[in-house]
Amino acid sequence: MIKTVSTNPYGDQKPGTSGLRKKVPVFQQKNYAENFIQSIFDSLEGFEGQTLVIGGDGRYYNREVIQKAIKMAAANGFGRVLVGRGGILSTPAASNIIRKYKAFGGIVLSASHNPGGPTEDFGIKYNVSNGGPAPEKVTDAIFARTKVIDSYKIADGADVNLDLESSHQVENMTVTVIDPVADYAELMESLFDFAAIRKLIAGGFRVVFDAMSAVTGPYAKEIIERRLGAPKGSVMNFIPLPDFGGHHPDPNLVHARALYETMMAPDAPDFGAASDGDGDRNLIIGKGIFVTPSDSLAMLAANAHLAPGYAKGLAGIARSMPTSVSANLVAEKLGISIYETPTGWKF
Repeated sequence: MIKTVSTNPYGDQKPGTSGLRKKVPVFQQKNYAENFIQSIFDSLEGFEGQTLVIGGDGRYYNREVIQKAIKMAAANGFGRVLVGRGGILSTPAASNIIRKYKAFGGIVLSASHNPGGPTEDFGIKYNVSNGGPAPEKVTDAIFARTKVIDSYKIADGADVNLDLESSHQVENMTVTVIDPVADYAELMESLFDFAAIRKLIAGGFRVVFDAMSAVTGPYAKEIIERRLGAPKGSVMNFIPLPDFGGHHPDPNLVHARALYETMMAPDAPDFGAASDGDGDRNLIIGKGIFVTPSDSLAMLAANAHLAPGYAKGLAGIARSMPTSVSANLVAEKLGISIYETPTGWKF
């Protein structure tokens, strides 16, 4: 049965560059999450019978809001939902699934690198059909709707079992719980020369990755240890935890201190990396040397042509406004465009 529930607007639901972020107790207020999700749907057109992707970074309150989003998607007329097993989908993996399965869009539950837990941060963002975050015209429309919303629609039924890959029916909508890692790992294998990397690791090249008890743990275990053959234990803190183990999943020299000390030790591995809470930002550390994010971008761009997926070279490089101009020098050398953008992945 589909219910229409009367509600009152909240005045503080203006999305930022990465959706709506508030403390968990704010989202736990009566109808707070429902209001925002319904405002997303009310701001979109043409999704009847279409596919919606849902997932998140595993932080506290992730599962509860996923159940709300599934039931509301069914009540609003979506035809199918793809949801990551355990409610898990990294931000890049969600983007890939939206594109691969030609979804109408996706709801990603994340507060990026912010701390998680019962009194910490939570977030909801909407991604459009190209896999990227909703542009400002969409987020402006969502905010305008949140200020006047007076009801939302939701299916009245049992929760979906998120821990088993299977299909369920919610009203007229099919919900498919999918492997959150497989499609993304397959994409990476198509872009990079896994055979060459496996050979390097088999020859003694040592890799360590800190997932910071956040979403990239399952991805790193599958790609780095299983597909690339790094020894078991190469991936640290690989189980996503609702409170990130009490840590702050921000990959910098303060919060990834253990990784830094490992890489600065006399017997350090050859390559170290860490990722943030939802998997769209990284830290690179070499053996005895820290690589700044701006230099990491420049080096990736300069050497991208060596990877099969980028053999034809890059069309251009985009860097955020605070990022150093090292990428500009690479763009000039390669004869490609350079774009300076506002801070925020959506730009």
